[in-house]
Amino acid sequence: MTLQHVAEAAGVSPITVSRALRGERSVAPELVERAREAAARLGYVPDPAARALASHRSSHVAVLIPLLSNTLFVDLLEAVQRTLRPAGFQTLIGVTHYDPREEEQLLREQLAHRPAGLLVTGFERTEETRALIAASGVPCVHIMETSRAPGVHCVGFSQHAAGRAMAQHLLSRGARRVAFAGAQLDARVLQRAEGYRSALRDAGCYDPSLEWLRPEPSSIALGGEMFRRIMASDAPEALFCCNDDLAQGALLAALRMGVDVPDRIAIAGFNDLPGSAQMLPSLTSVGTPRTEIGEAAARMLLQLMRGEAVSPASIELPWRLVLRDSA
Repeated sequence: MTLQHVAEAAGVSPITVSRALRGERSVAPELVERAREAAARLGYVPDPAARALASHRSSHVAVLIPLLSNTLFVDLLEAVQRTLRPAGFQTLIGVTHYDPREEEQLLREQLAHRPAGLLVTGFERTEETRALIAASGVPCVHIMETSRAPGVHCVGFSQHAAGRAMAQHLLSRGARRVAFAGAQLDARVLQRAEGYRSALRDAGCYDPSLEWLRPEPSSIALGGEMFRRIMASDAPEALFCCNDDLAQGALLAALRMGVDVPDRIAIAGFNDLPGSAQMLPSLTSVGTPRTEIGEAAARMLLQLMRGEAVSPASIELPWRLVLRDSA
């Protein structure tokens, strides 16, 4: 079954059928309905390889993210898809597991399919991967972090400023011994940690012994374990966790141990993930603009794929402190 068969059955031209099935808005609604009805009745499925050869580009966008188990990236992906699909593009997702070599291999595989565009997470990658992106000629937008480097297109927020602001909030409550719990230790976590350090240094109370850093993936279980170890040491007055799942684990451990939060120790997280508002006590966190990043990055990529001028090339979106009962 070919595009020509569908066009004849719908009584329209093949190019109209092609545009209608891609979801382009330039096609009249009644023609879209006729084309889709004919395609469904005949069992027609477009051949993406043939479409790529005919148009010299594919209709998919490669998206490389660290994890699918993190709600942060799920929210971002949904925003990307909602923005790209009406323009006729589909997402092809690759999960890097925070491994630069795995990202490099995924990118090689994705580029073999001639994607129309790329969305990649952050800037921490191998030189080989950077060279692949540059040599491919495929429009690329970086997400979650920003850069002023020439020729780089990106959408994100200041991890450093958000980490600093949360540490300053904990200090404003009267805490002087403020601990930091970090896991995964990717570039964005380390930027939050540096924001925390800068706030405590400015206040004259930075103590490196209060940093608890683990290379394992962030999780509720790890948060509980780290909280028990922290409380068994010279316990601080406040704890800033690099992600909400660590903070949620700390709150659950505090509940089991009978540790009063926030009177004995204040606890704060980052990313304001689902469930944080329902914790007991409700979790103070940093609300990050992941949905807005997905939408803005997808819009920027659409402009690049259409050959349009993009200004500004770097978009920094606002985050917010979400103050609740835990800190």
